[in-house]
Amino acid sequence: MTLLNLVPQGLNELLSQDVNAIGDFTGVFTTWDIVIVLCLSFGLSLVIGKTYQTTHKGISYSQGNVQTYVLMAVVVAVIMLVIGSNIARAFSLVGALSIVRFRNAVKESRDVGFVFWAMAVGMSCGTRFYLMAVFATFTIAGFVFLMHYFNFFARTVRERILLAEVDPDADPEKLFGELFDKTFQEHYLISMESMPGTGTLQLAYSTTIHGKFDSGKFLQEVRRLNGDKKVSLIEGQQQIDL
Repeated sequence: MTLLNLVPQGLNELLSQDVNAIGDFTGVFTTWDIVIVLCLSFGLSLVIGKTYQTTHKGISYSQGNVQTYVLMAVVVAVIMLVIGSNIARAFSLVGALSIVRFRNAVKESRDVGFVFWAMAVGMSCGTRFYLMAVFATFTIAGFVFLMHYFNFFARTVRERILLAEVDPDADPEKLFGELFDKTFQEHYLISMESMPGTGTLQLAYSTTIHGKFDSGKFLQEVRRLNGDKKVSLIEGQQQIDL
């Protein structure tokens, strides 16, 4: 006598239905669905990668970073295809991904937008919203190119960092005061450092320039005043991308 024979007939049928419901779910999509999802997500993610490559500014461009966007879109599409509408599989995936630790910091805040863009394309393809995936990809790419070529939200950077070496007994205000008042809208001495070996002082100024600024002529004037010692002019940090 089996265990199921000891269970009432109605409950037995209910258990049998539940057991049969836990089976192979691969029939919910066909081979053609797999091919379309993989190829479409790959093709659309190439558009994302090309958009990033064309519109990127700065010196921190990474080929591996762009390839990650492509891989992310394809993998997310596969994951969404596998999950389908199965809640149990969705929770299993969350549990599996919770043990993964990512240690690479995002170098640019702009990259976060491309990460979510790749994920959105992968999710759209994986859930078989093909038209939405195509339309969203090219529309967002158009928005990115529009902001890039029209240089939206750019501002003229007038902040500069000036480093100048002077003799240890020199008075910076008397030495540079007149030139700085004429050249800069604002200037502040932010640090003073004694240079080893030479005994000179290195002064660091935070400055804000006026409308037009001839950096070459200004540096020549500073070197004339400090006895032809070292002078450096650094762009504001808004322009630096490391």
